[in-house]
Amino acid sequence: MDIVLCVTGSIAATETIKLAREFRRQGHSVKAFMTEEATKIIHPNALEFATGEKVVLELTGAIEHVKYSQVDLILVAPATANSISKFAYRISDNPVNTLLITAYGHNTPILFVPSMHDSMYDAVSENIKKLKNDGIKFVNPRIDEGKAKFPSIEDIVLESIRTVNLDRFEKNSEMLDETVKNIAGKNVLISLGGTYEEIDPIRGISNRSSGKMGFELAKEAYRCGANLTILAAHHEVNLSKLFNVISTPSSSIMNAEASNLVKDFDIFIATAAVSDFAPIKKEDYKLSSSLNLHLEFEPIGKIIKTIKEINPDVFLVGFKAEYNISEEEMINCAKRQMQNAGTDLVVANDVYKEGCAFGSETNEVLLVSDTIKKLPLNSKSEIAKSVFIEIANNFN
Repeated sequence: MDIVLCVTGSIAATETIKLAREFRRQGHSVKAFMTEEATKIIHPNALEFATGEKVVLELTGAIEHVKYSQVDLILVAPATANSISKFAYRISDNPVNTLLITAYGHNTPILFVPSMHDSMYDAVSENIKKLKNDGIKFVNPRIDEGKAKFPSIEDIVLESIRTVNLDRFEKNSEMLDETVKNIAGKNVLISLGGTYEEIDPIRGISNRSSGKMGFELAKEAYRCGANLTILAAHHEVNLSKLFNVISTPSSSIMNAEASNLVKDFDIFIATAAVSDFAPIKKEDYKLSSSLNLHLEFEPIGKIIKTIKEINPDVFLVGFKAEYNISEEEMINCAKRQMQNAGTDLVVANDVYKEGCAFGSETNEVLLVSDTIKKLPLNSKSEIAKSVFIEIANNFN
C-alpha cells in the first residue's frame, strides 16, 4: 500500500513519527507532505527518517501534487481546522491542499484525522459534514481534556487499511484481495471474552478467556471492510473505538443479544467463552465471608445451538477449547459441535499446549469443516487472517 501522509500544524504532529514507522513496519510505503506550520512543530528530517523518503515542503517543477495524487491513500494526520476548512472549499494555497484537490479529482481515497481544541472541532463541524458528503473519510478524535485529540496509532492504521480495501472493492480493482472481495460489505457479528455469572453483587464465577482471539478476528473483519458488531463479555483487551461494541457481561445477556441480532447478519463468529452453568439463586446483598457457603448451579442453554434456527443462512463459526486431549479427540469434539449446532466451521485448540493457554499472544488451531486444516503455532493476528481466508473460501 502506497500512502501519502500529510502533516499539518497541530501539536499532534509529534505523533506522526510513530505513525509513519508503524505503516512501514506493516510493509507499506509512506511519502510525507508538510505545511509550513507543521515544520514549526517537528523538523522535516524526523519525518524523512520515519518514512525513508524526502519530505515535500514546496511544489516544484517536478509537480509533486500530481506525481503523488494517485496513490492508494492520502492520509491527513493530524488535520487542523485550517486544513479541513480550506479543503472543504477547495482552497489551494500550500502543498498539502494542492495535493488534496488534485487527488480528489482523481477519485483517490482521502482520510482525515482531526486534532484540535474541542471548540474548534465543534466550529468546523459543518465543514466536516460537507467533506463527508463529498465522500471524504474521517477518523473520529478522542475527546478528552477539552481537546479533540489524536486517536491511537493502531486505530489510524486500521481505518487506513479498511479505507483502501473498501475503495478497491467499490472500484473492483485488480489489486483487490480475494478475502476482502468476499468479506467487504458483509454483516459480521463476533462474540468475545468470558461471561460472568453473579453469585451476589460482589462475587461471581467466570472463566479465563481474555478476548484476545476475538479482538484479532474483529480487527481482521474491520480491515476487510465488514460491517462489524461485537458482543463483548469480560475481556483483557482495549477494544478499538472504531468498533460497534455491545456489552454482554453475562451468558443470559449475551444469549439474548445474539438471538435478537443474528437474523440480520451474514457471518457469526462465536469466540466468547460462555458459561455452562449459573447459580440457581443470586443474592441481592453481599454474602458474609463467615458462612459455610453451598451453591447450586443450573446448566445454561447453549446459544450456538439455536443460531441456525433463527438464521439458517448465517455462516456460523464456532470455537472449541479443550484441555490435554489428542488431536483425534479434538477433531471429534469439533465434529460433534458441527452436528449439534450446525456450525459451518469450527476453530479447535488445546489450551494445555505451550503457547496456547488463555491470554497467550499465540495459538495453534485446527480448522474443522468438510476438511481439516492444521495451523501451526503462530500469532493470534496471523491465525485470524487464516480463519478469514477459510471463511471467505467457503462463504456463499
